[in-house]
Amino acid sequence: MYNEEKGIQHLFFDLDHTLWDFDRNSKLTFEQIFKEKKIIIAIDEFLEAYVPVNLKYWRLYREDRIEKSELRYRRLKETFDCLNYTISDGLISEISEDYICYLPNYNYLFEGAIEVLQYLEKKYHLHIITNGFKEIQNLKLKKSGIHQFFKQIITSECVGVKKPNPKVFEFALHKAGAEAQQSVMIGDSYEADVLGAINAGMWAIHFSKEKKAKEIQQVATLPELKKCL
Repeated sequence: MYNEEKGIQHLFFDLDHTLWDFDRNSKLTFEQIFKEKKIIIAIDEFLEAYVPVNLKYWRLYREDRIEKSELRYRRLKETFDCLNYTISDGLISEISEDYICYLPNYNYLFEGAIEVLQYLEKKYHLHIITNGFKEIQNLKLKKSGIHQFFKQIITSECVGVKKPNPKVFEFALHKAGAEAQQSVMIGDSYEADVLGAINAGMWAIHFSKEKKAKEIQQVATLPELKKCL
């Protein structure tokens, strides 16, 4: 419980998989692209292969082992290879570009997101820290109707390093005019959001249904935040 005795003034949210329902929106995006490109693969079969591959490449990107362009291409290439689906490099590149273009058009949030943000903005300063691509994160926030809740929106591309690097959190704290001990990070990634924030001297709440560490505050749904903040 982060009560008033802790002096919490600032809340920093991750965006994808925390407020913005990435999996649902991503599925709808691929459905649109596959229909337009006449790609004959069942979407659930594709996603079963794609999701772990995508996570792997995001990890490599977070660790600065691949560039953004490699992430976008290789996650698709490897997925199609896993499915033994013959497709040209040119078409993969088209899908990659369309995906980035179409993704912000689908804007399902997790249940209770707006209600919780309305509740929390009366008590705290709200901000975003995201590893997502700068050019689409602001679009996601605006099109989903939650942009106005956040005073600072920090993307890792603005900093030059990615969560869980402490520099991202230090940069965000400076931009927000916040002290680490007055700040809580809320996100779905135990490594990037929770451990990253804690290593930067902040508090953290893990948004996940899977229990990771009993000493870390955790919520399985967004409305549960009202009980601990």
